[in-house]
Amino acid sequence: MKRICSIYKSPRKNEMYLYVLKSEALERVPENLLLAFGKPQHAFDLVLSPERKLSREDIHQVLENLEKQGYHLQMPPAEDEYIEHLPEELLRRNDPV
Repeated sequence: MKRICSIYKSPRKNEMYLYVLKSEALERVPENLLLAFGKPQHAFDLVLSPERKLSREDIHQVLENLEKQGYHLQMPPAEDEYIEHLPEELLRRNDPV
């Protein structure tokens, strides 16, 4: 099943996104989540289907969350994930000389 989704970014947390059904906008998003998220900034609209690949999210989980609760919250990657991907020379800069 295809869904037209609006994606909003958080002004408070880099790489935090809120997926909602475009037809419902932010109607089903809990007030306390919106308070923590900050004023949602529309990033783009996207057609989602089970065949579509998303870079950091499981498409089936996103579609299920949209259906059941009316939104999907994409959290930023954990900080230790950033460290794993740093080039070794950057890590060596902190080594004592």
